[in-house]
Amino acid sequence: MQHYLDRFETLLGLTPVKPITLDVQGRQRTIQLKLEGHNITGSIKARTAYGLVRGLVDEGKVRPGVELIESTSGNLGLALASMARYLGVGFTAVLDPMSTVECRSRLEDLGAGIVMVDEADEAGGYLLSRLAKVREILASDDKYVWVNQYGSQQNPEIHRRMTGPEILDQMPTPPDALFAAVSTGGTFAGVSRYFKENGLSTRMVAVDVTGSVAYGGRPGRRYLSGIGASRPSSFLEDWLIDHYMYVGTAEAAYYCRRVLKDAGIHLGASSGAVVAACVRYLEENPDISDVLCICADGGEKYESTVYNDAWLERIGADTAAEDDRRGPDAATKAPVAG
Repeated sequence: MQHYLDRFETLLGLTPVKPITLDVQGRQRTIQLKLEGHNITGSIKARTAYGLVRGLVDEGKVRPGVELIESTSGNLGLALASMARYLGVGFTAVLDPMSTVECRSRLEDLGAGIVMVDEADEAGGYLLSRLAKVREILASDDKYVWVNQYGSQQNPEIHRRMTGPEILDQMPTPPDALFAAVSTGGTFAGVSRYFKENGLSTRMVAVDVTGSVAYGGRPGRRYLSGIGASRPSSFLEDWLIDHYMYVGTAEAAYYCRRVLKDAGIHLGASSGAVVAACVRYLEENPDISDVLCICADGGEKYESTVYNDAWLERIGADTAAEDDRRGPDAATKAPVAG
């Protein structure tokens, strides 16, 4: 199994960095996008899944006959399903209604088992309900092995070891500011740790969604998958975070659509949120010049959500109003902390 993992690692990464130009308060600004949708399983979670499963294999927990299980909003589930199929073991994804129909269809195509959780938790999301279901399944059948993206240090470690160095290798100089979405916090924590440990002055900006409590936020209803959490992150530490920004659903959807229209790049929901935060940061810090956004995945899995007018109308997310707010007299901004 180690041999197969070594081969899988060679397929990870080297995702492209592409510049786009957006109008920010009447000034053309260049934003570098690290496009993780080009990874082997379609998202940055290919790296996370590899790190998590490698850790379990090294501990002797993955062997023929076991079935991996994880609570997931989508991308990690797809990556784990691909890895499980590659290694010849089973995988069950515990999902909730926020996972897109496109994602569920792909999981089924990969042969993954799917368990749906329909009851929202007290924090306004489904994460706590999904984790309760995972614990219930683990208690009832010992064939299951929990991957535990929420607590395993292999989550941030793979990004400290792989994603951070890859970004620096691709940039002529370290960026002035780097933006990454927070869900478990593993990607951001790993990349930030690498930058900080190497003495780089890049400002590390964590991007979250309104309603998330990943880093002390106020709980509320959330609609985007792949960003935000119903419980505090196990990986985020104060010294890793230079700035923390919250983005709303309409703002994220607006920038998904704007980047597609202006640059022809199809971004996923969390990536739209990251670009939204980056634009707002550039508005507030006009002297910043070199910025990079880690874009976790592409937009093909979100046609039924942030690219769907009926869905946005149903949840009350008005991108037309967001377009008005991005005008020269814009004043309404999502809360900023940190």
